[in-house]
Amino acid sequence: MKKIRFHLSKMKPLDAVIIVCLFIASFIPHIVYGVHLSTIDEGAKTIATVKIAGEEVYSVELSEETPHELMTFYPSDDQYNIVEVEGTRIRNKEDNSPDQLGVRKGWISRPGETVVVLPHKLIIEIQSKSSDEEPDDQEEIIIPL
Repeated sequence: MKKIRFHLSKMKPLDAVIIVCLFIASFIPHIVYGVHLSTIDEGAKTIATVKIAGEEVYSVELSEETPHELMTFYPSDDQYNIVEVEGTRIRNKEDNSPDQLGVRKGWISRPGETVVVLPHKLIIEIQSKSSDEEPDDQEEIIIPL
């Protein structure tokens, strides 16, 4: 109790204001993410993409009808990642990275969630696309005047 009183006696009034402001600001990312999730249409498609070194190597729509699937990716000769898709969720099931952070992340299923395996440069990302959006594979045609 003496230590707490000692530290409180050394604080200035502005220190407390700064601490409270930083504490409140730490919740801003959660609020922004919540607002983003609330703007997603009910009829929107949930798309999972797997990218290696920034290049998309696999994409699948996540829905109740999506079959169970296991894919193995080899980012380089001595690296592998086993990605599992099951219905509305996807995960990095197994890899040979040293820290296993991608494996420990587990299943992801909501738009905005990602799994990142930095040593392998692998990213699994979930995005939401409304049904009225144009597909990404169509190129925009520019007609010169």
